[in-house]
Amino acid sequence: MSLSVDLAVEDPSWTALGDLQTLVGRAVEAALAEAGIAPDDAAELSVLFCDDATIQGLNRQWRGQDKPTNVLSFPTEGPGAEVMLGDIAVAYGTVRREAEADGKTIADHVSHLVIHGTLHLLGEDHEDAAEAEAMEELERRAMARLGLPDPYAGTVPEAADGVGTMP
Repeated sequence: MSLSVDLAVEDPSWTALGDLQTLVGRAVEAALAEAGIAPDDAAELSVLFCDDATIQGLNRQWRGQDKPTNVLSFPTEGPGAEVMLGDIAVAYGTVRREAEADGKTIADHVSHLVIHGTLHLLGEDHEDAAEAEAMEELERRAMARLGLPDPYAGTVPEAADGVGTMP
């Protein structure tokens, strides 16, 4: 079995980043490696590149929060979870605003959010301080593996992202 990442680009603003398949594939592989999973041991996941309105609808439907967010993760549960890890959604407007506010490139921020989302699909969370510290360390190491800067350097931590469940 090998890693398969399916992309859906609903917001044309994302095309400005160029090769999303490579960017996402590298980020997912880095997250898997830091979680101790070889890419050949993984199965598949999907990433939706959408706008703020779409992610706000998902956030409202699955988390009860009627606001846009940067990333949502929907781990697969039950039979088939070992094959299909789940789905990630990333919102262009929120990601662009956050990247600009933090002085990051959109590509670097997307890499971080895909790493973050992938770790959620693997069961990582940040509900308490110890979980958040452990997850952030995995994210830092995955970003370093890609030669990218610490995503938390000089930023104020926020719990803007979410984990939901989809049937």
